[in-house]
Amino acid sequence: MLRVLEKRSVLLRLQPFIQQLQRDGRIADETGAHGIVGDVGKKEDIYPIALQVTVSLGGLDVLINNASSLGPVPLALLADTECEELEKALAVNLVGAFRLTKALFGALAASAREGRGALVINISSDAAVNAYPGWGAYGASKAALAHLTAIWDEEAKADGIRLLAFDPGDMDTPLHALALPDADPSTLKHPEVAAAEIIERMLDALPVSTTTLAGTRG
Repeated sequence: MLRVLEKRSVLLRLQPFIQQLQRDGRIADETGAHGIVGDVGKKEDIYPIALQVTVSLGGLDVLINNASSLGPVPLALLADTECEELEKALAVNLVGAFRLTKALFGALAASAREGRGALVINISSDAAVNAYPGWGAYGASKAALAHLTAIWDEEAKADGIRLLAFDPGDMDTPLHALALPDADPSTLKHPEVAAAEIIERMLDALPVSTTTLAGTRG
């Protein structure tokens, strides 16, 4: 009965996101945005995703690795976490970001050579630096991603590519609803606010000549 109630609570929290996806689909049609379906946690999806990105856009200046997996749902202590659940979190949050960045590294390097700059933003979390009980799989994967980002940023300087990790804070998203279904959405950051903050970081990191935006949603 408890699991049924938890699922019902999650579904209620997800309704606004479903409606937002429908609105986003209409906006994408109006603005010419491209949607690509794939699972970065699956090795076989990575290069098809990368190919569609480069073909549809003609190049790439900025890559944001935003896909995330909690691991166990509901959240579980590490002693109660299955190995497969830890592997899922690592596959999406760490290995998926690594593979997609690697697959698109050539396109990013080409953008840097052409003077447009090249940037990879990996979405991090405070769970990467704080030991929250129940967040072990997610936190470990995000901690590894943050360190990978710092090392790769040093290594990619020769190619003119920047990499940075960004923690957007607690947001009112489907992932947060899965993790904490009883959380009050009014206390959480709206995703569009976080998106604006990411854009600011992006503009700070890229050359001045590349920082003109056609438009952003406010």
